[in-house]
Amino acid sequence: MKKTVMLVFALIILLSGFPAMAGKLQNQLIAESTIDQVMQRGVLRVGMDTFLPWAMKDKKGELVGFEIDVARRLAADMGVKVEFVPTKWAGIIPALLTGKFDVIIGGMGIQPKRALKVNFSIPYDYSGMAIVAHREKAAGFTNLEDFNKPEVEIACKLGTTAIAAARKYMPQAKLRLFDDEAQAYQELRNGNVHAVVGSSPRPNYEAIRYPDTMFLPLSSNFTREPIGFAVRKGDFDTLTFFNNWITIVSHEGWLEERHNYWFGTREWAVDVE
Repeated sequence: MKKTVMLVFALIILLSGFPAMAGKLQNQLIAESTIDQVMQRGVLRVGMDTFLPWAMKDKKGELVGFEIDVARRLAADMGVKVEFVPTKWAGIIPALLTGKFDVIIGGMGIQPKRALKVNFSIPYDYSGMAIVAHREKAAGFTNLEDFNKPEVEIACKLGTTAIAAARKYMPQAKLRLFDDEAQAYQELRNGNVHAVVGSSPRPNYEAIRYPDTMFLPLSSNFTREPIGFAVRKGDFDTLTFFNNWITIVSHEGWLEERHNYWFGTREWAVDVE
């Protein structure tokens, strides 16, 4: 809001015949933009958390995944290096707002409540919620209403849109929240919860990997949500650049190609599992 007021003030001054002062204000606005700071620093700092296959570590301890590819391509196109800042999902927006990194590229769903705190780019991908269940505890469950009971326990990762989806579609079920997504799936494998709700395709992968203990009660995702970059409010230049970049690489077909590799195949699994 402050920068918008300054921009309007600069235009008024320019129209009033004070181009020198307007130019000074314009330079100040540019200097404050995240994109300008990144170019001067030579490093794009990216906030993210681990979600398979969005971002994860391979057997060598290196970060890999769809979001990692996106961030590296973005930095390369900007001519800067990329620095990943792993951050717990529940605190990732506050960390962005306090300047710990420049942008969140981490499979973040665009939601109205989040948009009150940050500005989102246009969508660069789409995700959806899926549910994977325990074969014994959820035997015979074939729809969401089967899980919508007080005695049913569902695990979700803290701070994710999986929580909102579970509360919307299964309001009577008891939710158990975990800081780490892997903990939620471990609870399911141990038979301590009936199901896990999470972003696709992780639930599908878990069912394939552990067919003796897990199954997919639904044939497809039960939500669909747009995914965007998140930046601090009031930074028009940065948001415009990210939107333009997403448009360009989308038309190239690069985003679709990377999505198909990470979400449509498991060629990468041998290096991760």
